[in-house]
Amino acid sequence: MKIALMDSGIGLLPAAAVARRLRPDADLVLSWDPDGMPWGPRTPEDITERALAVAGAAAEHDPDVLIVACNTASVHSLPALRARFEPKLPIIGTVPAIKPAAAGGGPVAIWATPATTGSPYQRGLIQEFAAGVDVTEVPCPGLADAVHHADDAAIEAAVAAAAARTPRDVTTLVLGCTNYELVAERIRTAVQRPGEPPLILHGTAGAVVAQALRRIGAQPDPEADVDGSLTVLLSGRRAELPATALRYEEGRFLQAVSTAP
Repeated sequence: MKIALMDSGIGLLPAAAVARRLRPDADLVLSWDPDGMPWGPRTPEDITERALAVAGAAAEHDPDVLIVACNTASVHSLPALRARFEPKLPIIGTVPAIKPAAAGGGPVAIWATPATTGSPYQRGLIQEFAAGVDVTEVPCPGLADAVHHADDAAIEAAVAAAAARTPRDVTTLVLGCTNYELVAERIRTAVQRPGEPPLILHGTAGAVVAQALRRIGAQPDPEADVDGSLTVLLSGRRAELPATALRYEEGRFLQAVSTAP
């Protein structure tokens, strides 16, 4: 089994780590775009062009399924990706976890890149799944880029700025960019109000990997032999996991439990 994941940056690490835990025997292909990162400030047309290139690099390795582990690419590029690669290569998109977040009743805040915040796609999800729930869209300029570069000072500043724009009564927070899942606890600390019930965070890594396995008729098997390989593609070039990826627990885990391709 070979599972490919794509993103603009290292936001694919949380889903890749889940895939490794659920299927330690699966070969993983991680394809991202340091040459074009960040995608958030780009136009939808430019995002789609970059996404098709990154997906194409992964597709050359003949995976069984491709997870688009990027909210921005999923919001703007899923139709083009599916038109290019399906049905031969199933495409699994990642969208903000608004439906499960709204099920708790809210108030809900959605942290996302400027390109995702206010997009017709995200607004459509809110209308479809969060009718009657108090939802605040919070743009987080610079946060995805700071996480990608493991820049602690920039992460702290971007998180603090987004927390200041988040209503004080929020009970549930949607992490609407996969990069944010790498700093989830830092976000929780910034938004959590003293004396209030624990803030509920909703990411997407577990859900998209589960959907990818279902799509190809596979089951989780965490007890399988730990012999899956790891291939890393940086803007199409074969590489090792970069040092910034190893700053995060997910990156260190992937390196520790993966074999050479």
